[in-house]
Amino acid sequence: MIPREVMQNIRRIQINTSHVVDDLLAGGWHSAFKGRGIEFEEVRPYQVGDDIRAIDWNVTARAGEPFVKLFREEREMSVMMLVDLSASQDFGTQHQTKRQLVTELGATLAYSAIKNNDKVGLTLFTDQIEKAVPPRKGTRHVLRLIRELLYCSPIGQGTNIQTALDHLGRTASRRSVVFLISDFQDRGFEKTLRVTRRKHDIVPIMVADRRETEMPNVGQVRLRDPETGKLISIDTSSRRHRDRFAERMAARIEATETLFRRLRMEPIRIFTGEDFVEPLQRFFHQRETRT
Repeated sequence: MIPREVMQNIRRIQINTSHVVDDLLAGGWHSAFKGRGIEFEEVRPYQVGDDIRAIDWNVTARAGEPFVKLFREEREMSVMMLVDLSASQDFGTQHQTKRQLVTELGATLAYSAIKNNDKVGLTLFTDQIEKAVPPRKGTRHVLRLIRELLYCSPIGQGTNIQTALDHLGRTASRRSVVFLISDFQDRGFEKTLRVTRRKHDIVPIMVADRRETEMPNVGQVRLRDPETGKLISIDTSSRRHRDRFAERMAARIEATETLFRRLRMEPIRIFTGEDFVEPLQRFFHQRETRT
């Protein structure tokens, strides 16, 4: 039996995200992503103007007159969400942690998928695979994904994106749309990402909090890296220290975005405490105009 408080939280997110999908995202999703290809539908007699490459020579030989194959687009897709649950996701200064933002974002993507009659699955990871839910359809399935996003208690603390991509490679037999959702506090995954991209349509979503790049002036403080536990002391009253911190964080972000550009991938950046719908809409629109 699921506790009542848990059901209330799941229901709240269901209501909020369903409204967003209905009003803003469903059409954009349908236009932005194509199905996995075309499938055979039927044959019919050849008509003037038909492409001769579509002639079914076996049927033509049996019938004694030319017939052509007709195909239709296969719209159904498999959608996978690879979601980072490392310890740094518990950070947030804008009335929301990164994990809370990721939960609402994941729910929105999942509902968008099932409204397009697509299957959707979920892999939660840290420096290991924490939970894997295979792609399925239906509202009940999405409610399960929301529950996992809300209440999965990860064992690991760090981030290993390569582990998540390797797991995808072993478990996803067909081409999928893959939302890779993380703050990308990791290195060394470029080769695996490059290989995975050849098979799957990967959309990186970079989750961040503004305070991660803008240190306030609050005097002498001790900071702890949530993933490694490492402690450092810093005098935030020093403008030089604040500027150096901002430069280092900006360089890390730029390095990640440069990697995506090199692989011809389009990252989406979203921030805690801010509306994530507009960045998603902009991304969907850009995808639509290119298809």
